[in-house]
Amino acid sequence: VVQDATEAAAACDTLKPPLVLKVVSPDIAHKTEARAVRLNVTSAEELAAACEEILVNARAYKKDARIDGFLLEEMAPAGLEIVVGGLRDPQFGPLVMVGLGGIFVEALADVSFRICSIARLDAEEMLDELKGAALFRGARGRNPVAREAIVDVLLKVGGEKGLLMTHGEDIAEADINPLIVSESGAVAVDARFVLTKA
Repeated sequence: VVQDATEAAAACDTLKPPLVLKVVSPDIAHKTEARAVRLNVTSAEELAAACEEILVNARAYKKDARIDGFLLEEMAPAGLEIVVGGLRDPQFGPLVMVGLGGIFVEALADVSFRICSIARLDAEEMLDELKGAALFRGARGRNPVAREAIVDVLLKVGGEKGLLMTHGEDIAEADINPLIVSESGAVAVDARFVLTKA
């Protein structure tokens, strides 16, 4: 996390472009909706302009938003965007979820849920239940993705020793979106956690 364009420019020298820049704010959960994300940044000059643009957009989206700085990262390789998450249900306890993700998660509503803890077979079945399951195999000319990597992430979130089981009392909601999956593996590009009130 960097505080301003000067720090971002210094950090830029240690990273391999293209880069992505995002606002860091506890008050802005949906950065894309707030137009507070800039992709394909390749130079310190672009980075300075992106910092300014993101700050203006974030303030326009939510005037009193607390801005803690900017997250500067190397861009993840292209792949299929999915979402892995979970929540604590008052009746059933922790639930884990997987679905087609990215900015279309709400529009597509292609998700599958299970009560935690899940086993490997549960994770496999969750993926098979998705309407877009064919995308994992490389539908419409796309390369297949590392399905096993998605299963591993699901187990790390909702498995017996997963995050929702070991820290479930502290987590009200968890949302890894997008998790970009390619032929070679999976990379969590963004995540949001809502903690329970103490």
